[in-house]
Amino acid sequence: MDQAEQLRIIKASNQTRPLARVITVTSGKGGVGKSNTSINLAVQFRKLGKRVIILDADFGLANIEIMFGAVPKFNLCDLIYQGKNIKDIITWGPMDVGFISGGSGIAGMANLSRDYLNYIIKNLVQLDAIADIIIVDTGAGISDAVLEFLVASGEILLVTTPEPTSITDSYSLLKALYRHPRFRSSDTKVKMLANRVEKAAEGQNLFNKLNAVVTRYLKIPMTYLGCVPQDPQLVNAVMQQMPVSIQHPAAKSSLAYEKIALRLLDKEEAERQPKRGMAAFFSHMISKM
Repeated sequence: MDQAEQLRIIKASNQTRPLARVITVTSGKGGVGKSNTSINLAVQFRKLGKRVIILDADFGLANIEIMFGAVPKFNLCDLIYQGKNIKDIITWGPMDVGFISGGSGIAGMANLSRDYLNYIIKNLVQLDAIADIIIVDTGAGISDAVLEFLVASGEILLVTTPEPTSITDSYSLLKALYRHPRFRSSDTKVKMLANRVEKAAEGQNLFNKLNAVVTRYLKIPMTYLGCVPQDPQLVNAVMQQMPVSIQHPAAKSSLAYEKIALRLLDKEEAERQPKRGMAAFFSHMISKM
């Protein structure tokens, strides 16, 4: 099924609701705080009155449900292969942040019939009525699955730490994205968040170094969102399986996440973001598999 056919299916669903904003959170390597970023930004968005759903696309690792201390009854595979409704596979965590466990069956969607894809996409359209913001938490590294999510996304949040391996792997991820045959820098906004920094200047310097290399060799424009400091209260919250933004709302990491969420929701910033909605996001992926 080609992309034009996918778009016809979306149009046939008679969607008249506003589209959700889809933010894809990624990193060049594991262990840099990517999933913590997804969860705490979701909580901060909720505090600001936004309805949020996280898609845990880190297949096989289930980081979101562990950090939320909640076990989903169904996952995306149950929607794709077992005929479940989209509302059946959403698990509601603290502060009514919804999350969907991705399972491991997206790769097989390319082989489904038109009628089945029609059913799936019509369900995904419903997410635009349920959520204002959908955060896609990808796996770490440069796998084909991660790149497919990034190519389909119009807004990428890259989490990087001051560790030399994190910086190198972040560049490698962006280089792989740049070389992807369907990547168009004009259609994608890449934003960097510096995590686990000792002071704000360290985060800005980290961005400057990475951005200089990316600008010179990859010609991918990046913007700097801000930084999250090293914080023992965040570590404590993780051990309690609770987002630090809920467990310790006055912690320095919580305040940093709040500042980043506010920047992402800034009116001028938000208006620059094209809203594709979740159905179009997945249609882009499926049509190219």
